[in-house]
Amino acid sequence: MNQFDVIDVQGSLGVVVESDLLSPGRTVVAIPLIADYPAGRLLNPTIRVDGAPYVLATRLVAAIPKASARHTGFDAADHRDDIIRAIDVMVSGV
Repeated sequence: MNQFDVIDVQGSLGVVVESDLLSPGRTVVAIPLIADYPAGRLLNPTIRVDGAPYVLATRLVAAIPKASARHTGFDAADHRDDIIRAIDVMVSGV
């Protein structure tokens, strides 16, 4: 799995945010994508997956076992700046 890949974890979607430069491990860091999550302007950007809008639930970031994650064939690389900004807002408040 690569950074910004959209993954399915037991029926829930998420975006891989872990850098591709890290050595492979058994887990991958991802942020859930939730259809009806309350969106904050910078903290929770809306990302379209297969035409449907999902909100990046940034504060729910987690390490996911790779064995539980399946690549969906989609990626969110075109939302890179919004995703990185959301992580920055969560960590530094700016």
